[in-house]
Amino acid sequence: MRLAILGSSFNPIHLGHLFLADAVLSELHYDRVVLVPAYRSPFKLAAAGMEDTARDRLEMAVASIAGDPRLTVDDCEIRREGVSYTVDTIADIIRRYMPDGKPGLIIGDDLAADFPQWHKSDEILAVADIIVARRLHSDKSNVPYPCTQITNSVMEISSGMVREKIAADAAWRYLVPAAARAIIESRGLYGLVSRSAERPAGNLILRVEEAARESLNLERFLHSRNTALMAWDMCRRFSVSRESASRESARRPAYKLYPELGYLAGIAHDLGKQLSEKELIKLAKSDGRKISRLEKEKPSLLHGRASAVLLRERFNVHNEDVLEAAALHTLGGKDMGPLAKVVYIADKMEVSREKADPAVRKLAYTEDDLDRIFVTVLEQTVSWLRAKKLKLSQESLALLEKMRRSSG
Repeated sequence: MRLAILGSSFNPIHLGHLFLADAVLSELHYDRVVLVPAYRSPFKLAAAGMEDTARDRLEMAVASIAGDPRLTVDDCEIRREGVSYTVDTIADIIRRYMPDGKPGLIIGDDLAADFPQWHKSDEILAVADIIVARRLHSDKSNVPYPCTQITNSVMEISSGMVREKIAADAAWRYLVPAAARAIIESRGLYGLVSRSAERPAGNLILRVEEAARESLNLERFLHSRNTALMAWDMCRRFSVSRESASRESARRPAYKLYPELGYLAGIAHDLGKQLSEKELIKLAKSDGRKISRLEKEKPSLLHGRASAVLLRERFNVHNEDVLEAAALHTLGGKDMGPLAKVVYIADKMEVSREKADPAVRKLAYTEDDLDRIFVTVLEQTVSWLRAKKLKLSQESLALLEKMRRSSG
């Protein structure tokens, strides 16, 4: 196997790193590129905090190449700790990976001129083929040693730029792979405000969304994502506390609604939608609730409960608000909490629901009273079912009666 090595601080890994690795694979036909995150880079001895982020940087790199067998991450320099020299890393990789011929060593043209001053550069030249990639310049560099220069496009991205943008709350999220972004956001890295422990980690949401995309047909997945987005929007509107509320929003109840939880419940609410009736019944039996007569007659109504069980068992989600929101989005429940009401509304009113009443959809985005929106959507749903001469669940009827009494 022909290997090339790309060492960097990867602090954090960004699209430029992956684009460069892809360019080497495509242009020079290597079988695999080994990404080697530095524990302490000899080129950045003045940089503070690299040791503290070593595990985060390693995990971001690993997460960012999932599903691509042409790339791998080696943690030899992080395990070694201290300053690692390239000559030692190359020798270690040759010993363990046993490549065919010399491995390639990828360096940027920003470092190429100084390569002769690297620690034991003559030994590096003896055991590795130097690959000079464009980082700063669009033309070839003049270097006094044997090398291959590739003609990759220059991507003006650096880890330092990404860190600065994160700290300044500027646009940065699409400069890094989605998996790395999720880790940065969930851990509050590089000066990003850390999230509450009650909010789900971004990589959990990514895993659940990927599972929804793989298990649902495209139309159903788009519905799930639109539901997630509307739930996110509504949670942002209705989670204003009384202390920080403006005069216009002071009438709103103070709900503990996190947008991330709304998105998670929304993207997951139909995870069980395309399961067989046998699978739906099996999953629903494990949630500790009885299966109603209507659910027995029409097991497809169990898909919300099945989705909640999948969230708990497959993704280790134990937030009761999220599980309730997924489970009750179909038939409702007498004691639904605020998040469950939000997801119920979003499921019926999201933008791909072409038959949704535009006036009610507008109400969902403008009305300050969550319960009023919920009652309106619930009444419309019940009226539609009655018009179609479809059976109504006792849960929906009891919920409607309760909401009418409380609002009257």
